[in-house]
Amino acid sequence: MNRMLILIACVIFASNLTFAQDAKEVNTGYSFTMLKENASTPAKDQYRSGTCWSFSGIGLLESELLKDGKGEYDLSEMWIVRHAYMEKAERYIRFHGKINFAAGGGFHDITEMIKRYGIVPEEVYPGLNYGEKKHNHSEVDKVLEAFCNAIISQKVLTTAWKEAFNSILDAYFGKIPENFTYKGVTYTPETFAKSLGLNLDDYVEIGSFTHVPFYTSFILEIPDNWLLGSVYNVPLDDMMQIIDNAINNGYTVGWGSDVSEKGFSWKNGVAIIPDEEKTDLSGTERDRWEKLTAAEKAKSAYSFDGNAKEKEITQQLRQEAFDNYNTTDDHGMLIVGIAKDQHGNKFYKVKNSWGTEGKYNGYFYASEAFVKYKTIDFMINKNALNKDMRKKLGL
Repeated sequence: MNRMLILIACVIFASNLTFAQDAKEVNTGYSFTMLKENASTPAKDQYRSGTCWSFSGIGLLESELLKDGKGEYDLSEMWIVRHAYMEKAERYIRFHGKINFAAGGGFHDITEMIKRYGIVPEEVYPGLNYGEKKHNHSEVDKVLEAFCNAIISQKVLTTAWKEAFNSILDAYFGKIPENFTYKGVTYTPETFAKSLGLNLDDYVEIGSFTHVPFYTSFILEIPDNWLLGSVYNVPLDDMMQIIDNAINNGYTVGWGSDVSEKGFSWKNGVAIIPDEEKTDLSGTERDRWEKLTAAEKAKSAYSFDGNAKEKEITQQLRQEAFDNYNTTDDHGMLIVGIAKDQHGNKFYKVKNSWGTEGKYNGYFYASEAFVKYKTIDFMINKNALNKDMRKKLGL
């Protein structure tokens, strides 16, 4: 009798051990091996501001300076934001308030503002003139919009409105310096921009949509494109090849995407597009003991255990998501490298602007499927394009 009880206990123990081992295998999470990583400056924190576009665009230029052997720079994101707000206000008022006036923007805002107003280091213009240690624009955004709407309601503009608007910008972001000293050299914002040696006409934006012809440029129809910047349109396969070619040749990529998907997990440091129909635990000990329901399969798809099977992304699927507002332009980031997970699947290493507290110190990994599906547009140096693509785009 005792021998029988011991035998049963051993069987149960062995079964539980096998189950535990399988569970451990399932829940290991993602691990990544870098295949190619390009230089980038440390991740920064946009905090409570809708200025990811400036952080990612400035991050792209900082990486370009590193690539060109010019050293590490920390450029001012708020210098760009402050000047963009002035131009947004002028345009918003000229359009009688019928266009977007908000914190968001595009990559071309950075290059255009630098062309017009130069640039300064972060230490010269941190843009924190309102008693906060981090960027918190909840107040200033409301004040600026209310001011513009008040001006519009008057219908006849006075000569004082621009000066008054600039005074608000001075109060929150700080006054614009005419000149400054950096590392022992005195500059103006314009001469400092020139000293960086960047050709701002080298930067182009690329997307992939079917509502406009391929290999043409068009004004991207997203609310934050207040400057009405143009994007070159290419097929999906070309879009991915351009990104890969850029990364493999030492260039980083300013990436505009949608991170509102369930598959985006800052906590887990990954962004994926699971296929709920394909992702399950078939063949594991759990599946042998208990068949999974549809709800359990859906849950397992978003468990971020490293075993998710992802959707096959097509040009049509991308377009439908964009047309139906399932893909929206809600975040700008910087792609700095290409990696593979433990199963050999391709991922892209991405620099974020939510500080350095995340799992990968301010970076995360986006799957190839996620980038295919959720890319709105991206900015690269046109010299990262191969000859054939430059010819197709007229560059």
